[in-house]
Amino acid sequence: MSYPEKFEGIAIQSHEDWKNPKKTKYDPKPFYDHDVDIKIEACGVCGSDIHCAAGHWGNKKMPLVVGHEIVGKVVKLGTNSNSGLRIGQRVGVGAQVFSCLECDRCKSDNEPYCTKFVTTYSQPYEDGYVSQGGYANYVRVHEHFVVPIPENIPSHLAAPLLCGGLTVFSPLIRNGCGPGKKVGIVGFGGIGSMGTLISKAMGAETYVISRSSRKREDAMKMGADHYIATLEEGDWGEKYFDTFDLIVVCASSLTDIDFDIMPKAMKVGGRIVSISIPEQHEMLTLKPYGLKAVSISYSALGSIKELKQLLELVSENDIKIWVETLPVGEAGVHEAFERMEKGDVRYRFTLVDYDKEFPN
Repeated sequence: MSYPEKFEGIAIQSHEDWKNPKKTKYDPKPFYDHDVDIKIEACGVCGSDIHCAAGHWGNKKMPLVVGHEIVGKVVKLGTNSNSGLRIGQRVGVGAQVFSCLECDRCKSDNEPYCTKFVTTYSQPYEDGYVSQGGYANYVRVHEHFVVPIPENIPSHLAAPLLCGGLTVFSPLIRNGCGPGKKVGIVGFGGIGSMGTLISKAMGAETYVISRSSRKREDAMKMGADHYIATLEEGDWGEKYFDTFDLIVVCASSLTDIDFDIMPKAMKVGGRIVSISIPEQHEMLTLKPYGLKAVSISYSALGSIKELKQLLELVSENDIKIWVETLPVGEAGVHEAFERMEKGDVRYRFTLVDYDKEFPN
């Protein structure tokens, strides 16, 4: 298959005007022996895209194509490829596109914690090339970070699993989510909704913990066993004393999370794991005395092994996450950004119609 020497994407031009990206041509990174080129057909819109585009995580080199929940077809394989991938195969790429693959962390399926971690967009490789993401016609990545998509998962539903779904699945599977466990999901947005569906599929008794009752009906439709509206419960930690084995904090901000109340609801040895990456100025505050045999930790993106496990779980249980689709393009990305900033999405966006916007 022939394709252009330059890739083309819907690129952020400046942090100040981040909601108005423009169609832009750019050079792909050099093609190495273990790289894969993928023609993109769908890409999820993640909260990280907003944070990065708007400059919440500091200034990034512009123009910048964001998007790291990529689904597409393999169109080129490196000369030393040993991944088993095939030309024409439908595959996915998440939020990581490189690590050293040689350190102890990489060899123990902890690639996201490698010191040479490269995100799918906005981060320079060792050769200086700044990675570009999935609001584009093609993406070029190391084959290790490319995974096959099961046939029974539609592309628009598969895309959000590749970052958001994986990010919540990793702390669930690493901390014993399963039958006989009581698991709380704090924050019922895009990632929290997926966490609810995944926790239930893993067999845990699942509690959605949100500020108000506004999303109660949706949470119960997704299979939640219980719903806690914290602003209406008062000291909910006392009410649910000694309940939880695990709580995963999926909220986009930690400002409204009371870490002095939450530990009261934990069992001895219980674990609170945050996956939140808030704006740079936010700080976590808590009184150490209140922890009492409860641990609080942070979880980054999951590993490639975990991503394959997640896709298998979703495929076998026919999990259907809640997704709205928008056509990729300047107008579609603008609408996604506008609506996500307002919280007007149930519960993830996936950009589609790539063949119309990028015919080549």
